[in-house]
Amino acid sequence: MAMLMRQICDGAGSGLRVERARPFRMALIRLRAGLHQALAALVLLAAVPALAAATEVVDLAGRRVQIPDRVERIIIGEGRYIPALAILDRENPVGRLVGMLGDYETVDPANYARYRARFPDIDKIQRIGRSARDSFSIEQAIAARPQVAIFGLGGHGPGARSTEVIRALEAAGVAIVFIDFRSDPLVNTPRSLELLGKVLGQEARAAEFLSVWRAALAVVTERLARDKPAPARVFIESRVGLGGGCCETMTGGMMGRFVTAAGGVNVADALLPGEAGVVSLEWLIAHPPDVYIGTAIGGGRRDEAAWLVLGAGVPEAAARTRLAASLARPGIADLPAVREGRAYAVWHHFYNSPLNVAAVQAFAKWLHPVLFADLDPVGLLAELHSRFQPFPLDGAYWVSVR
Repeated sequence: MAMLMRQICDGAGSGLRVERARPFRMALIRLRAGLHQALAALVLLAAVPALAAATEVVDLAGRRVQIPDRVERIIIGEGRYIPALAILDRENPVGRLVGMLGDYETVDPANYARYRARFPDIDKIQRIGRSARDSFSIEQAIAARPQVAIFGLGGHGPGARSTEVIRALEAAGVAIVFIDFRSDPLVNTPRSLELLGKVLGQEARAAEFLSVWRAALAVVTERLARDKPAPARVFIESRVGLGGGCCETMTGGMMGRFVTAAGGVNVADALLPGEAGVVSLEWLIAHPPDVYIGTAIGGGRRDEAAWLVLGAGVPEAAARTRLAASLARPGIADLPAVREGRAYAVWHHFYNSPLNVAAVQAFAKWLHPVLFADLDPVGLLAELHSRFQPFPLDGAYWVSVR
């Protein structure tokens, strides 16, 4: 055999010997190819359990989505979803994040600063857009190598109708799920948290939060169903002081749903059938509400008197002073609800937050103060923070003019 191999390697020997050696050489080649194929098969077999363990979920858009068994890299369509992630990943809500829009630090800088202080890596997360849907970068999102993208049905980031984004990310192997705290918040908050619990492997934590959330909402809805009080007429002026005019409002979605749940009727519903819109000051004066509620989008970063301030780090006295100043605007000051002290302000970002149930309790107390005299929405919000957020409640999130 040794002689035969030397003859093959040296090109020596008769033609007959070379011909007899060829089958042996071919056998070696086939053996080597077989070993390579076997190794490749072993690699594929090692990947099969991960594929087989993938979980199918149904998202808020009704789509069936295959989610990896272990999700470690996610992107979010709005930075303001971080508090929702904190309910499930309280120890490090940004630990799985590899990309997000840059809206959080822009529209809610006070709360973003709290996350930055506790989790400084938040600043290292790739920004895949600014604070608007059309700023979303498909290329940057794919480059972040996410396993899962979490988007809202609507809002500032990609939505359920963003077909180009959906098609591109799915082609890159990214699973996409849609949640909703905005369009129909009191129906879809539980569904969204249950979905996120499945995606992130934190179903027990989602259930714990929703137990508190559902009980807090039931206190309001069951008492209203039992006592059947006359509904209060309500007007919500949205983002007071942001544009300088009047009057942007919410109707069939967002905080407009809080009004109905709290035993009220939104005076703008008949005029604006969608989620939000604008009414004139003249129309509002001609259709005066029983209760006026302004939403505060800002912290203390503006000096304008009409700019409402509420949220992290805002003292109640400062919030009340700003509310009183905004209510002194021509036309608004003449509304009976304002003159008679039934005017309030609420943190704007409750419209897109799973902590929304605390605002519903505050609304109920304003609309039906006798029926809900025993409610403690501040205590509820404090509990939601202490149990389900990385830091305690700090600041006023709603305020009355008196």
